[in-house]
Amino acid sequence: MQPRIPRQSVGEQALGPRADTAATLSAELAAVVTAARRRAVRDGDRQIDTAHLLHSLLEYDADVRAVFDDGPEIARLLGYLVQRSIGYGLRWQGSVEDSGAVPVVQESEGLSPLAAGAMGNACDRAARRGDEPACGVDLLAALVVDPQARAVEVLDRAGIDRHEVTARVEDFLSQSGSSSR
Repeated sequence: MQPRIPRQSVGEQALGPRADTAATLSAELAAVVTAARRRAVRDGDRQIDTAHLLHSLLEYDADVRAVFDDGPEIARLLGYLVQRSIGYGLRWQGSVEDSGAVPVVQESEGLSPLAAGAMGNACDRAARRGDEPACGVDLLAALVVDPQARAVEVLDRAGIDRHEVTARVEDFLSQSGSSSR
């Protein structure tokens, strides 16, 4: 009998953000990326995509849940994300998440091009605020930049507008004094 969760090879264990990006992530956000990596491996995906990152943010980051008011939106989002491996997400398997709408980023080991771009964008957002390292709400805002991102598709299916998410993040950061920590 084959195990349900495939063993990770040395290469798969190394999936995650590049060292230069990892240095600008909060400990909480680094844990989110680690959880997304485990989810990608478990789902049989070759790369961490924006939906993996969104799923882990919703599960592990209280500030991200607060952006969604910890209510019915969270339940709808998690419902779609959990169904990924048995429903609409099956068409994502074996394909690379890259809309072509964002400038090409250098390949970041283990991350789809859009996920790598979002990680960099999150770090840039925090740096512009003078609030490094990047936190979960920075990544959430970065995940919804590209309308072709899988995270945006999940939000759309849950009836949540990506522009509204961006506005909520900005409100959250302004109310928390430019820092979610």
